[in-house]
Amino acid sequence: MDNNLTSEPKANGVKKGGARIIVDDDDDLSPTDLSEMLAEGTKEAHDRAENCQFVKDFLRGRIIRELFKRGTAALYFVYSAMEEEIEKNKDHPHIAPIYFPTELHRREALARDLEYFYGEDWESQVSLSAGTKPYVDRIHEVGQKDPVLLVAHSYTRYMGDLSGGQILKKVAQRALKLPATGEGLNFYQFEGISSHRGFKQLYRSRMNELELDTETKTRIVDESNRAFGFNMMVFSELEEIGSTVKEEVQEEGFGHGHAEVVQEDDFNKCPYYAAKMAASGNPTYALQLAKMFAGHVPCQVALAAWVALFAGFTAWYLL
Repeated sequence: MDNNLTSEPKANGVKKGGARIIVDDDDDLSPTDLSEMLAEGTKEAHDRAENCQFVKDFLRGRIIRELFKRGTAALYFVYSAMEEEIEKNKDHPHIAPIYFPTELHRREALARDLEYFYGEDWESQVSLSAGTKPYVDRIHEVGQKDPVLLVAHSYTRYMGDLSGGQILKKVAQRALKLPATGEGLNFYQFEGISSHRGFKQLYRSRMNELELDTETKTRIVDESNRAFGFNMMVFSELEEIGSTVKEEVQEEGFGHGHAEVVQEDDFNKCPYYAAKMAASGNPTYALQLAKMFAGHVPCQVALAAWVALFAGFTAWYLL
């Protein structure tokens, strides 16, 4: 598959095998591009998801090990289904351009995480939960009957993992006292991608180049919103389990301790997250946000827009 590889360096490229992948500039985007339609059309779903109690607690570092393990298991079944269907449809004209198994696929990484948490016999200890099953069933359904809708599921999951998911990794690492060497967090580590930002630009440009009519684009947006609904079902299930699990909850101090985990570079990667946390009244985040924008003059002009448009994006990246 042609990946538009060239040996000429580009500032917004992604290094791959010594070459760079050329991607479109964001300035060229149109409101009718699929990536823009997805961003606009899923705003309300973002807002609903971020108000889930499970999400709020996670972002404050109030996550217990048992829930994180179960969440990892849920992700394993979701990604196993999605990547199975993507593999079956890898030659489909709407899937082939966004087929990046080496860079994106998460099933094996999640399997390593589950082995870390449950031991070598982890497969006998995890099962598809009632809250996750509708999500998995839907992915198989669209893969078999309407493969173009896999674009919605792939975009919703992978792009989130490459963005705010990197911050969630640090929250979990501190709250659960996981090894700094990355055990239990392989899911968040994309070893085949050297620049998350560059790869996301490439992925969006590939989506925008798909030959789709307006009706199909709308169906993809609708399917993405449906995916958010499935994710919220998983959140709700985990929240319910959390109310019954007999395990000591992490002390509330972890919520503030997260400020020590999220470094300035993380705010640069995920500015809408910084804006959201600053808006919550935490002076540490407000200071970090101010420092970030002080060093980026163009960002000063766009601050108001960032806060308004992207505060709701954080929950997208959790599941």
